[in-house]
Amino acid sequence: MSDSPPNDPPPTAPPAPAAESEVIPVEVEAPDAEPATEKPAAPDWEAKIAALEKEKKENWDRYLRSAADLENLRKRNKRELEDARYDAKTKTLKEMLPVVDNLERAIEHAAKDVANNPIVEGVQLVLRQFQTAFERLEVVGVDAQDKPFDPNLHEAISQQESDAPPGTIVQVLQRGYKIGERLLRPSLVVVAKPSAAKPAE
Repeated sequence: MSDSPPNDPPPTAPPAPAAESEVIPVEVEAPDAEPATEKPAAPDWEAKIAALEKEKKENWDRYLRSAADLENLRKRNKRELEDARYDAKTKTLKEMLPVVDNLERAIEHAAKDVANNPIVEGVQLVLRQFQTAFERLEVVGVDAQDKPFDPNLHEAISQQESDAPPGTIVQVLQRGYKIGERLLRPSLVVVAKPSAAKPAE
């Protein structure tokens, strides 16, 4: 038996050096640039100020008109209320005046025939109470006797020949009254007129 060298593995070639990794260039797209935007135009401050000034003036005018309307409404309501009160008071007083007239006539006629009559005194007391109530209500009589005729205060019923100056009141048939500065009832009067000339004989 022949000696044979041991079976050694065949020699292997040394490994080839690793090839350098190949670099592949990659193109990277740049991010899209933001689209250019136009800058807003600078605001027109003068126009805005003018518009605000105009609006302020209109608001102020509206306020003044509203305030004036409100004040006029208050005055109108106050005047209407006063007129309504005056009308109510006038209506009541006009209903009372004939009663006072009749009391005055009763006293005038009774006093001529009867002196110290308790009935007449009682009527006089009632008349004084009426007169006191009238004074509290600012009702005063109109003095017309021997006064010049005034169409604002008097109502002429007739004319009478008299030696008094023409237009003078010679007789008062019914006394007039005023309430405050307003006429409540005119006086019914007779006015003087010149005497007729006597015919020549």
